Amino acid sequence: MHDIPDILNVALAHHQAGRLADAQALYDAILQSDPGQSDALHFSGLLACQTNRGEAGLALMRASIAANPNAVYYNNLGNALLQRRQIAEAIDGYRHAVALRPDYAEAHNNLGNALREAGDANASMLSCAKAIELRPGYPEAYNNLGNALKALGDRDSAALAYQKAVSFRPDYAEAFSNLARAQAGRGHGDESIAAFRQAIAIDPTRTADLDSLATLLHANGDIAGAIGCLQRAAQFDSMDVERRRTLARWLRGAERCDEAAQWLTRAAEIARNDASIYVELGDTYEQAGKLDATILCYQSAVELAPRDADVHHRLAVALLKQRRADEALGHAREAVALAPHLAVPHFNLGDTLSMLGDADGAIDSYRRGLAIDGDKELAHNRLIFDLATHAATPPSTTLAAAREFGARMAARARVCEHPPPRHDGSKLRIGFVSGDLLLHPVGIFIESVMEHFADGSFELIAYSTRRSEDDITRRLKTRFDAWRSLVNVADTQAVQMIRDDGIDILVDLSGHTVYNRLPMFACKPAPLQVSWLGYFGTTGLATMDYVLGDPLVLPVDEESHYVEKIWRLPDSYLCFTPPSDDVKVGPLPMLQNATMQNGEAGHATFGYFGKLSKVTPAVIGVWSRILHAVPGSKLMLKSHQLDAVHACRSTEQNFAAHGIEASRLVLEGGSPRDAYLAAYNRVDIMLSPFPYPGGTTTAEALWMGTPVVALKGDRFVTHICESVLHAAGQGCWIAHDEAAYLELARAWAARPERLAALRAGLREQTLASPLCDARRFAKNLKAAFEGMWAQHVVARDA
Repeated sequence: MHDIPDILNVALAHHQAGRLADAQALYDAILQSDPGQSDALHFSGLLACQTNRGEAGLALMRASIAANPNAVYYNNLGNALLQRRQIAEAIDGYRHAVALRPDYAEAHNNLGNALREAGDANASMLSCAKAIELRPGYPEAYNNLGNALKALGDRDSAALAYQKAVSFRPDYAEAFSNLARAQAGRGHGDESIAAFRQAIAIDPTRTADLDSLATLLHANGDIAGAIGCLQRAAQFDSMDVERRRTLARWLRGAERCDEAAQWLTRAAEIARNDASIYVELGDTYEQAGKLDATILCYQSAVELAPRDADVHHRLAVALLKQRRADEALGHAREAVALAPHLAVPHFNLGDTLSMLGDADGAIDSYRRGLAIDGDKELAHNRLIFDLATHAATPPSTTLAAAREFGARMAARARVCEHPPPRHDGSKLRIGFVSGDLLLHPVGIFIESVMEHFADGSFELIAYSTRRSEDDITRRLKTRFDAWRSLVNVADTQAVQMIRDDGIDILVDLSGHTVYNRLPMFACKPAPLQVSWLGYFGTTGLATMDYVLGDPLVLPVDEESHYVEKIWRLPDSYLCFTPPSDDVKVGPLPMLQNATMQNGEAGHATFGYFGKLSKVTPAVIGVWSRILHAVPGSKLMLKSHQLDAVHACRSTEQNFAAHGIEASRLVLEGGSPRDAYLAAYNRVDIMLSPFPYPGGTTTAEALWMGTPVVALKGDRFVTHICESVLHAAGQGCWIAHDEAAYLELARAWAARPERLAALRAGLREQTLASPLCDARRFAKNLKAAFEGMWAQHVVARDA
């Protein structure tokens, strides 16, 4: 074959154009004619390496070198070996290339690159420098020089080398990418971002650069830009699960939960057996308020990871949020069994048992968790709350738990010093701390009071601990001289805020309930501190000066239940704000149920509207006895928890255990406020649970003309209903024991005419009573605060 050079040129043209099959055919033809033709051997070897026939390709390339040892062949062999990560052999090939041709800049550059990969950055730097010396303006050599300098830890010089590379080759995406990383390592974020943008503009498919740019943008606060980068990267690499998870986390942080869920759903499709993805997807749905979807995701995670305590814990928490405590219980117990050394699962088991009415179990779980981690404020709050509402727990035990909490708060608090009281005649500055200044018992019982209390006698500042607001919030805001948010404000900052406001009397409206800031009160930001309205017991804080109540909730013989001093308002510590809803009091339901045959009154309907957790086994037992004692009577229970089918089923089962058929129960879920109030028109007599009675619901029932049977107790929480009834002039509805409680309900149910007469005038009587006399209450409250302050001044001046 005499035209081998021409055929070889055609083969090389095919090779360079990517027509590899055509190129191979011509190389084979040449070698068939001349088996030792070195160029055909060499380039056929290169093509074999390109098509994943590495061993055969290397053999051909070595054969070409044996036939014609030259620098280009050795350089290309080095490239092929380096691609296969045979670094030492690649270095040997490059060394042969530069030995045969010392002015071979490309081989020096490639040798420098291989030496760096072998870990010899100094030798790499020298080889790259030699390449640049031989070929000034060599961008690839400058890029590799930058890599060597970076490996040596000299990021400043590396950045200069990369800048040289892109100056000689402005479309050099890899060098821009390396420059970006060097600038990031130098702490030059803006320059790094700019370089990454250049690299991506040149080659939009550089997913690693898009990822890195996204990270920088996110750190700079450009969340939307960061999210956009990851979304673009995902277009080019749709199977990267970790990128999708990062993107989802950032979308969640931007409150774009629906988009986050879409990305995680695809991640779960890719990695079907990864339970952690289902957990993240569940977290995302939970943030979006989609609890049904949250539970489904956590259930999938449990199936994939049945021995993962955290997954069981999350599922239990989600079920609990849907008031599905009976379903949550198994997972809460499993979380504790799998991770008995962790405190949080014990606390969640306590919450579950508490919702199920198992106070003993709940208290035990809280104690177990606190024995592991005693610094969890929320767990202390829940333990103390449950102790206070647990009939079998003596008040001394609750006091001891509260004192322990107070001691822990005191140990980490920095108590403020206060100057002597002013004697300049200036107004007292009173602050109110609460997360419940809305449609909540606190908001309901304080709104009408503030209308008269905020008359200019004091400077009033509200410190809200919750974001939620409603119409009551908006009305209350007009009663205060200032309204400040403590949401996400650290205790130290909140203390300074209150001190800067010059508060004289700081009022806690939460106690051990949700959204409290008791650790802040432990720092004593105001010279006089008072707990009122939002809780029913001692805070346990030595820095809380007073608990404000009335003679019924704070009887003299129960003063030992508190670490605070006692101050009593003359009527009640509560003042009910009548609803603005236009809901009329209807006729007595018993008379509406009268039989057509003989005109006798129909069946009696007893009722309870409130938290289902207050309906304990003991309460169910007494209420069942009432239903047995009043033939044909029904019990209407209305609670948001009863929106769930399982809660209705569980309630029916609990009463069935006492011989009460489901047909005698009327179970209803939540309603808009006007419909909720109108529901009282379907009840003849309300039954207050015990030991945790209704307060707001008792006042609402009276306003709707429905009397309430209550049971006298032995501590603050058990006296709440007593205080409301006495203030409304209905003290005769308070029973001294369970037998009297049952008899009150039975006797009144047997007197429909008398009950109807009471109903007809009960709203007007309630509105005219001290319970709804906001002007009178405000006067008493002013006197209380002024009296407390006067005693404080005397004590400080003594």
